[in-house]
Formats: sequence, structure tokens, C-alpha cells
Amino acid sequence: MTVLAVHGLKKVYPSPGQPVCVLNNVEFELHSGDRVAILGPSGSGKSTLLNIIGGLDQPTEGRVSVDGLVVSEMDETALSRYRNRTVGFVFQDHHLLPQCTVLENVLVPCLASGAPEREEIEWALALLERVGLKDRIWHRPGELSGGERQRVALARALIRRPALVLADEPTGNLDRTTGEHVAQLLVELHQEQNNILIVVTHSEHLAAMIGKRCRLENGQLTWENT
Repeated sequence: MTVLAVHGLKKVYPSPGQPVCVLNNVEFELHSGDRVAILGPSGSGKSTLLNIIGGLDQPTEGRVSVDGLVVSEMDETALSRYRNRTVGFVFQDHHLLPQCTVLENVLVPCLASGAPEREEIEWALALLERVGLKDRIWHRPGELSGGERQRVALARALIRRPALVLADEPTGNLDRTTGEHVAQLLVELHQEQNNILIVVTHSEHLAAMIGKRCRLENGQLTWENT
């Protein structure tokens, strides 16, 4: 079982006036199978929190640990491995490579260790079938709808079977119907893979689908239900 522990997390940004504290003593712990939605106003630090957990940013104080390993203490090699193998990212903007096919985009995380193995290609095809894109694997992102591109991004996030999935406004650029489909897939795949899922969202509807939820405001993380 994977354990994500966040202890005393603080993030302060310098400014011409007073320093801006977006995270102040944030603490929580999640285990495999847990999922939570983080809500809060724009600029409240939600994305910053995800980035620190995912190893894309460093805290000012405190620590994030996964199975006892402190992310901020990892060297560059270990940090790259952590981001590639332990964490799956889903962003509001899909960040697909326009020159690559759907299948190639899903396999991008596998390229860090060389050419994809046969098992990885088979898993990518299985994921694309799971998200309803088995007939689109040779298309490029420009030939897909917004919802289809986000489903490709979801498959890419899961290709390494990550223990931790971080989704930052995954339905923010989608219409309600398409967003609901993507959200349902996110929840279903989380249940199937028993990972830890953290979703940052402004959508009360998506938060309700996730279930457990908390609010980040004025640097403080407050749990609304447990």
C-alpha cells in the first residue's frame, strides 16, 4: 500500500511588498484507494500544492513523503524517476505532442528508459480502448475533439501504472457533458487501479463525484467531509 504524507507544508513567494504565503502548515495523509477533491478560489495555491506533491516545485518549509521517501530530498535522478514512475499528471491543458499520434503520445512516459517494450505498447492499447479511443490511435491531436484529447492525456497519465494521480482542473476546458464523461473515467480508472487520486477543481459537480473533499483558502487546508 502506498502512503502519501504531507507534513507542515509551507510555500512563500517573494513580492515587492510583503511575501505571499499560499500554503501554511498544510498536513494530510492518504493511502492507496483514497481520492480527494481540492476546491478553492483562483490563486489559493491549489496547483502549487499539486506541483509540490508531484516534485515539480519545492516547499519553503515542511515535507512531502511517499512511502517514507521525502520528495524534496531526492537528487535530480531520483526526482525524475519519481515523476516518471510514481506520479501520473493530468492537466487542464492536455499538453499532447502535436506531431505524434495518439498511441505515441500515450507512450511518451515510457521513452525515458528507451524504446517502449511490447508489454507497454499492449498496455497503452488497452488503456486507449478503455477510454474509448481504440479507433483513433493513429490520429494526431489536431484531428481530435477537446474531450478526446483529454482522454488521451488520461491514458498517458496511467501508462506507468502510477501510485499517485494528480489532476489539475482536468475538466476545466470541457463542456459539461464531455467533462462529466472524463470525470467518470477518472473515477472508474482510479477504482480499478487502486491508486491515490487528488483532483484540483472549481467544479462542485466533479468534487461531488470524487466524494471526499477539502478547501484551500488563505493558505489553510480545511476538510469539508471525511
